Amino acid sequence: MSTLEKAFPWEDRPEHSKAVMWRYSQNPVIKRDAIANSNSIFNSAVVEFSDAYAGVFRCDDKCRRMNIHAGFSKDGINWEINELPIDFIAGNTEMIHSDYKYDPRVVWMEDRYWITWCNGYNGPTIGIGYTFDFKTFHQCENAFLPYNRNGVLFPRKINDKYVMLSRPSDTGHTAFGDIFISQSPDMKFWGEHRHVMSPAPFEDSAWQCMKVGAGPIPIETKDGWLMIYHGVLKSCNGYVYAMGAALLDIDKPWEVKYRSQPYLLTPETQYECMGDVPNVVFPCAALHDKETGKLAVYYGAADTVTGMAFAQIDELVDWVKENSL
Repeated sequence: MSTLEKAFPWEDRPEHSKAVMWRYSQNPVIKRDAIANSNSIFNSAVVEFSDAYAGVFRCDDKCRRMNIHAGFSKDGINWEINELPIDFIAGNTEMIHSDYKYDPRVVWMEDRYWITWCNGYNGPTIGIGYTFDFKTFHQCENAFLPYNRNGVLFPRKINDKYVMLSRPSDTGHTAFGDIFISQSPDMKFWGEHRHVMSPAPFEDSAWQCMKVGAGPIPIETKDGWLMIYHGVLKSCNGYVYAMGAALLDIDKPWEVKYRSQPYLLTPETQYECMGDVPNVVFPCAALHDKETGKLAVYYGAADTVTGMAFAQIDELVDWVKENSL
């Protein structure tokens, strides 16, 4: 899509800060009670839409049911989220049953907005759907068998195939997880699976030593695909989710060129350390402006609210290369 002419959600780096990524001072940008029946709103996806922004938001309701809702914003900061969940209609399948939906991603590709999410169908798998207007939504065949999470599409075909990152898992709060890539000729049948990245050795980079998973839609740069991801440490006080970044080969995105050894963000603030699931920074979406290089990352905080952080893409790419495992 073209460089944004609308207001881009942005806040300059704090004075005296040398951080490559910094938090929005008014976080959380979306609070847990932004709609009437929500217990929490987090791990959500946003994109450019028309002359503003739209998104698909994970909203756990006060019955603690997990579902996804559409939402809209003029500035990427102040959001109006629909009270009712998305009501999908059949796309390339009649099978649109879901026990739950959570952790969506959204990408503009070719002529529509594609949505992926963790779909409950005899266990967690990757659901796929699309919309043209964020009013009518079509659900397609699930990409994979259970169990899988963190399905993230690339924003264009690579070698004439659609490409998706994912993390095979299990029925529960997975105590393991590698990133894989799968390819498809038609967004229905997926294969040619390739391994991308494993957790790091504890002694080298403990924040990502238990599992890793793709976050926002990868961003194409001259140095490769910029993949922001989460990593998990199993500490003496439970799991800790933090954010890192990697650069993947442009033509063979299963090949990792660089991968950050230190984290970008880890739970530090009250809204990241305290909530329904303490100590979580979980990136799911990113807006970037090609002209200025500005990057705004949306992330779930403590599985309760949505935070935002900022970076300059060129600085972030250089940081990954200079701080690679």
